[in-house]
Amino acid sequence: MVSLSTPVCDFGWKAREFDLPGTDGARHTLAGARGPNGLLVMFICNHCPYVKAVIDRIVRDCRDLKAHGIGAIAIMSNDPTDYPEDSWDNMVELARSMDFPFPYVLDETQAVARAYGAVCTPDFFGFNAKLELQFRGRLDASRKESAPTTRRDVFEAMLQVGKTGEGPREQIPSMGCSIKWKE
Repeated sequence: MVSLSTPVCDFGWKAREFDLPGTDGARHTLAGARGPNGLLVMFICNHCPYVKAVIDRIVRDCRDLKAHGIGAIAIMSNDPTDYPEDSWDNMVELARSMDFPFPYVLDETQAVARAYGAVCTPDFFGFNAKLELQFRGRLDASRKESAPTTRRDVFEAMLQVGKTGEGPREQIPSMGCSIKWKE
């Protein structure tokens, strides 16, 4: 496992289009995923210990953000060849068992991860209503430890983005396992 940190937010960078299959049997696009006040694009996977440690909080925060008009989508871009836990069937099971309030989609070609410059799981991209990047940071201060009372960085930033169209100027990078790129 290689642990990486995300780059700093490139404010104003425009969200890239996608059309990907979801674990719910539907196809999901950028336009369909966005909410009226913004969109949180997350690169996650099933096997990463960082994602496993925070998945309950990701689900909670996305459920709470939805009530504020902010959409969310989770993209799995890893090559499951060496990480069978990231297989399609396991993605379907995780989304079902966790009752994801957002689409969980497969980026089999890894083109979307490359277009977004995703580097790790989890990697969070927060966009305003105009689909301009306003947040690229961590979920919270917990890293892999459980810390349910810690400051909710993604949630608070996305509330600000939803209300003002702009994200906080100071952001702390996310940390996680590297994207498992195909050879």
